[in-house]
Amino acid sequence: MKVAQTQHIKDVISVATAADGAAWDGTDDLIHKSWLRCLNDHGLDPSRPRPARILPSHMLREHQEKIEEFLRVARGGMEQMYKRVSDLGYMLLLTDSAGITVDYIANPAGERELKAAGLYPGADWNEVHAGTCGVGTCLIERTPITCHQQEHFDATHIGLTCTTAPLFDPEGELLAVLDVSALHSPEPKESQHLALHLTIMYAQMIENANFLRHFRDRWILRMGKAWGLVEVAGEVMLAFDQDGIVVGANTGARQEIATAAPDSKFKSLLGRQITDLFHTSMDVIWRLARAGIGTDGSIISSQTSEQFYASVITPRRQAVPRLVNAMATVRTVAAADQDFPALDRLSGDDPAMQRLLEQSKRLINRKVNILVHGETGTGKEVLAKALHESSSRAKRPFVAVNCSAIPESLIESELFGYTPGSFTGGKSKGMKGLILQSDGGTLFLDEIGDMPLHLQTRFLRVLSEFEVLPLGAERPVRVDLNVIAASHRDLRQLIAAGTFREDLYYRLCGATLYLPAFRERADKRYLIEKVLAEEAEHLQAKAGISSEAMSMMLNYSWPGNIRQLRNVLRFALALSDDRPIGPDELPRELGLYVGQPSQTSSAVMAINQGHESACASVPVERETNAGKLVTSLRRNKWNITSVADELNICRATVYRQMKKFNIIPPNRL
Repeated sequence: MKVAQTQHIKDVISVATAADGAAWDGTDDLIHKSWLRCLNDHGLDPSRPRPARILPSHMLREHQEKIEEFLRVARGGMEQMYKRVSDLGYMLLLTDSAGITVDYIANPAGERELKAAGLYPGADWNEVHAGTCGVGTCLIERTPITCHQQEHFDATHIGLTCTTAPLFDPEGELLAVLDVSALHSPEPKESQHLALHLTIMYAQMIENANFLRHFRDRWILRMGKAWGLVEVAGEVMLAFDQDGIVVGANTGARQEIATAAPDSKFKSLLGRQITDLFHTSMDVIWRLARAGIGTDGSIISSQTSEQFYASVITPRRQAVPRLVNAMATVRTVAAADQDFPALDRLSGDDPAMQRLLEQSKRLINRKVNILVHGETGTGKEVLAKALHESSSRAKRPFVAVNCSAIPESLIESELFGYTPGSFTGGKSKGMKGLILQSDGGTLFLDEIGDMPLHLQTRFLRVLSEFEVLPLGAERPVRVDLNVIAASHRDLRQLIAAGTFREDLYYRLCGATLYLPAFRERADKRYLIEKVLAEEAEHLQAKAGISSEAMSMMLNYSWPGNIRQLRNVLRFALALSDDRPIGPDELPRELGLYVGQPSQTSSAVMAINQGHESACASVPVERETNAGKLVTSLRRNKWNITSVADELNICRATVYRQMKKFNIIPPNRL
C-alpha cells in the first residue's frame, strides 16, 4: 500500500500542475477540478496524508439537532437502501451540508476498520479538510459523483470507493449528502454504476419524503410521465396554498419546469399562480384532489407543452373546496382543528414528548405500522392506547399482547387461534386468536423482540397478506389489521444476533416513536401530580404531597420509570391516611434528599469528603451533631430509614438536619 500511496502522490502533483490539463481524462473533469482546488485553494499537501477527523460526541449532537426532523425521514430511506447493498460490502453515510457525518449504517463487525477510514458518525468529509472525496466534492459541485480509489486526493483514502448524491431542502438549499462507500471494491470505476444509480434513486426518495413532510399542511400537485407511478413516486411536486399560489417545488419541479425555459417567467416558481404554469384551471386541480389519477382529466400540460399525469395530495385538516360551477371563485373550507385529549394528557411541557405527540397525531389514521421504543416502564402501552383512542378505530377493540409474558408453548395458539379438536386440552369450540380479536381495531405487541423466531415468520405473512390461518384451519381468514409494536431492546442488535427477522423489522417500523425515560423528562412535576390524582381517585383518597416529598421525588433517578412512580404513589397514599404525603410515607429507595446549600463552608465540604478534623472551626454542639449524623450516614450507606432507626429520630428530622448542616450525599457532590 505504501508503494501505491507514493505513486498516487506523484500522480496528483503531476496531473494537478499540468498547464493545460492534457494529462487528465476529460470524463473525470470534476475530479481534476477538485484536485486543483485542494492544491491551490485549500492548501492541502498530497505528500502529507491526514488521519480521519472525527468530531467529539457533543459537537456531533449539535450538527444532528440542526436537522433532527430530516434525519428521521432520511433514516427510513437509508435502511431500505442498506438492505439492497449490504451483501455487496457497502455501508451508508449521511452528512450535513458542512460534510459532518450525522448518521450511518454499517456491519458492526467492521466498525474498527470503518472508523479508522473515517466511515463513522462525526467524521468530517468536507473537501477543505479531507481533500477530493465523494462527499466533499459533491458538496461543492452539487451533483451526484463517484470518487473511486485513486481519484481521492488523500493517499490514505485510495482504497475506498465513494458514491454520493446531494439532498436539497424544499426551498432548494443544499441540506445533506447521501454516501454509499466500500473499503474494498473492483478496480474498474465502471463497477460502481449500479451504486451510483441506487444512490441517486434513494436520494430522490428521501428528498421527496422530506418535501411531503415539510408541506403536510399544504396542497401538493404530484406529477410524472408514467401514470401508474404518480401516486407512489411523483417525479415533479409543487406545493400550493388554498389560493393556488406555489409555496414549494421539489428538485424534479425545478429541473422540469423552472429550467425548461431559462429566459422566461418559469425561472422562479415560488409565489406564482399554479395556473400560470399549466394549461389548466383551478377547477381541474380541485377535481384531481377528489378523483386522483387514472382518468383523462388527470393529464395536464405545462406552458412548455410537457404533459404530466397528476394527482393532488390533500393537506391534513383541510377539505377539498366545493365547485359551484366551472367559472366560480374557488373557496377553501378549512376543517376545524382536531383535539386529541388522550394524547395531550401524556405530557406537560417536555420538548421531546411534545415532538413525539405531534408525530403521533399525524400518524393516527395513516395505514402505517408503528414501532415504539422506550425503557421498561416508560408507558409504551399507554401511548399505544392513546393512539388507538385518538384514531378512527377507537370504537373497535384494542388488544394488547405481551410477547414475553405468554409461554412459548401457548403464544402461537393465543395469537392465531385454533379450530375445534386441533389439539388435546383445547377448548371444544376452538378459540378466536388475539390477531382476529383486534380486527378493525388495534393490535399492540409489547416486547416484540421476545417473539419466538418461528412465529415471526408466520406473523410476517399476516402483515403482508392480511390473512390469519388458525391452527387446524384449512383456509385463512381476512383481517383488518393495524399494528403497534413496542420494545425496550434495540431490534437492530437482535437482527445482528440472528434472533429477530430483518424483514419483519422493516414491516413493523413504518414509523418509529422514541419514548424518553422519566429521569430525562422536563415535566416530572406534571407527571407526579397527574399520576397522584389518578391513584388517589382509584384508592378514594385525598391527593396531596408536601414540598419536601416532592423535592425527593423530583431528584430521584427513577430506574423503573413511570411504572415505578405509580407504585410509589400507590404505596404512599396507602400510608398517608388522607394527609399530604411526606418523606415518611415514601419507600426506602427514595431516601436521598438533595439540598441546595446556600453557603458551603470548607468545614462542611471536609465532612462530606471524610476529613472530620476540619470540624474544629464549627461550634461544639453543631460539630457533635454533624459528626454523629455523618458517621451514621456512612455506616448505613446513606440509607435514611436505617439512620433514623439508629439515631432514634424520624426520617423527616434526618432530612432537616442534613439540610441544616449542608450535608450532601456523595452521589450528588
